[in-house]
Amino acid sequence: MATATQLAQRVLDGDVRAASRLMRHIDDGEASATADLRALFPRTGRAYIIGLTGSPGAGKSTLTDRLIARFRKQGKKVGVLAVDPTSPFTGGAILGDRIRMQDHATDPGVFIRSLATRGNLGGLSRATGDCIRVMDAMGQDIILVETVGVGQDEIDIAQMAHTTVVVTVPGMGDDVQAIKAGILEVADVFAVNKSDLDGADRMVRELRMMLELRHAVKAPAMDHDAHHRMVRAKAEGRHVEEAPGPREWEPPILKVVAAKDQGVDALVEAVEQHRAFLDETGLRKQKERTRAAMQFVALLRERLLRGALARLERERGRLDEVASRIAERQADPYALAEELASQLSE
Repeated sequence: MATATQLAQRVLDGDVRAASRLMRHIDDGEASATADLRALFPRTGRAYIIGLTGSPGAGKSTLTDRLIARFRKQGKKVGVLAVDPTSPFTGGAILGDRIRMQDHATDPGVFIRSLATRGNLGGLSRATGDCIRVMDAMGQDIILVETVGVGQDEIDIAQMAHTTVVVTVPGMGDDVQAIKAGILEVADVFAVNKSDLDGADRMVRELRMMLELRHAVKAPAMDHDAHHRMVRAKAEGRHVEEAPGPREWEPPILKVVAAKDQGVDALVEAVEQHRAFLDETGLRKQKERTRAAMQFVALLRERLLRGALARLERERGRLDEVASRIAERQADPYALAEELASQLSE
């Protein structure tokens, strides 16, 4: 077990400044953060992680703000990681989520941190998993991870979080996005935000229909007419008797108006019910194993890439120089990559 460094010990003592400093080191990719993370790792694994994802403009930040207030009323310490988009040209990010959560800025039980995606697909930066561990180690009970909201690249959050809340809004084509992005597979809870707008009831019906169709694909084959009657009845909210089978979680579809603080209590209750379901079925441990595998592979990939680029620079020149030769067709990228990969595996 790694011995706690001075900075890591301060994080374990709940020092927000120390945690902020360590997260900055992590986000900047500083090698010194590794020793601190190793020291913190044995003290992690206690926090419950909730992911919020959805299309831009769905109101995720406002909803996150409302959830912070609810969990604080329960006496829980809350950490928030707001993953913001990074410019592919400048590397800059619009770190604006904290502005929308200023009501909690002076609350010592709330720690809000913005991270840039730094070009990562999935809406989650490489540093997100490590920053979650820092918040976990410093004693946050609940960690809310709000992703960038690019629609089709947000599957990573389902592996990162215990409970994933997909936030949709009426009139923005989210039904089509759900089919394209596989959001049906991601969501543990659907929150139809801004449900005071026209089209909210229609969106709820369409989401329910799509969930039923997905369920039917997984279920044993049945008479077509019987299947159609079952889907229609459920879409209309009528009770249907089904043959018993393996217990599965049915994502609830909840109407919320975050700006007016409506429906948030029901959303918190749904999250708590999903948490209980995970504990009762043993799926929480399975999710944690999946997250551990994902983060380990990401760490391994980073280390291997760093080693490959260092070797490339020693033997062939800097990356931009090699790229110029490739662009001029003076070098073969396939052979070069294969050669480096073989050398690293020796």
